Amino acid sequence: MKKKDIILKADKISKQYKLGLVGTGSINDDLKRWWYKIRGKENPFLKIGESNDRSTKGSSDYVWALQDINFEVERGEVVGIIGKNGAGKSTLLKILSKVTSPTTGEIKTKGRIASLLEVGTGFHGEMTGRENIYLNGAILGMTKKEIASKIDEIIEFSGCERYIDTPVKRYSSGMTVRLAFAVAAFLEPEILVIDEVLAVGDAEFQKKAIGKMQDIAEGEGRTVLFVSHNMAAVKQLCTRGIVLEHGKTVFEGETNKAIDFYLNDSDDKSNNFFSTKVDTESAYIKSVKVLTSKSGFHEFNKELIIEITVYSPIQIQSPAVSYQIINTDNIPLIHELILNSEQEFCQNQGVFKLTSTIQNLKLYEGEYKLNVFFADYFTKVTFERLLEICHFEIINDDKRPYYWQKGSAIFKEDNTQWNILRLNE
Repeated sequence: MKKKDIILKADKISKQYKLGLVGTGSINDDLKRWWYKIRGKENPFLKIGESNDRSTKGSSDYVWALQDINFEVERGEVVGIIGKNGAGKSTLLKILSKVTSPTTGEIKTKGRIASLLEVGTGFHGEMTGRENIYLNGAILGMTKKEIASKIDEIIEFSGCERYIDTPVKRYSSGMTVRLAFAVAAFLEPEILVIDEVLAVGDAEFQKKAIGKMQDIAEGEGRTVLFVSHNMAAVKQLCTRGIVLEHGKTVFEGETNKAIDFYLNDSDDKSNNFFSTKVDTESAYIKSVKVLTSKSGFHEFNKELIIEITVYSPIQIQSPAVSYQIINTDNIPLIHELILNSEQEFCQNQGVFKLTSTIQNLKLYEGEYKLNVFFADYFTKVTFERLLEICHFEIINDDKRPYYWQKGSAIFKEDNTQWNILRLNE
């Protein structure tokens, strides 16, 4: 049996922070740590603290950003680290990159690590792009001759030739990411650590960078740790996935299974709206539901169902129900409308569920929400207007291009169907 070539090992990694203060918090805490240490006892603050759950109010001043993380990475593997915001992904990468040290545990590596964690990390603003290439190469332990042999490729790949002798403080965030990625990729570290920074780059560069990472992993046999919220990129690039939640590993395994676990385990997306009103003399919207292909997420090109339930106390002359799907800038991308003249509803007192089915919804990746309206089309009386409800996210989980600008456009086809059902309530 072939022996595993382990290039990186995380052994019981935990990271604790004290909220609201820099460092350990107080002289008293430091003295207490010192007193326990000289007596050969365990750090007393390791026994306190809460998990990193942003959705709940805690009672402790200490929080565990990471707790007992264990994994091994073989040479040539591309490992995707995924999870919600605040799950501990960036903290883990900073520890792996030796930007910060763990509270407990140990990282064991073989070879050089190059990190691309945040825009401009490791760059000196007053130095030119060319000078920063040499600086980063030196930090990685390369000689000036080795860097010089690669510098033309780095500059060409970055697309910053015109500004390479300009101080990087004058670069845009996109230019900075281009140069930083080129430096990290071409200076040939054994381990490349990449956080969600490619989202800053334009579509052309994202495609180029993804291609380069594939070359690094497959062609050159180097190891990549990749954090991203772009599930299609993770699926295409990674051979294995690690899912973090509240600072803990909740799944580790084959990439597709890791993505499915992450998507189906998401519970922080409010897809539904339920009115707190009771049946009154005025018509209103009782509920709105967005039925996505996965929990809180909807896959590109899959059927999306929107259920709108309305209450009518009396006959409405010309009832109309409509909804808009809007992006994060509150720009409507889809507007669907159903009139009583098309299908009869609200012609007497009752509760009516209107179901809108959009076949093969082709929205770009990103976050979306609904505006919903209930009105009398003839008299122009608006019974209810619900704005920015039912948040959901579009993901591109198939082989279509994943580098579109989020929320920038829509493929619209005339394939929406409405169905109305009177409910006996």
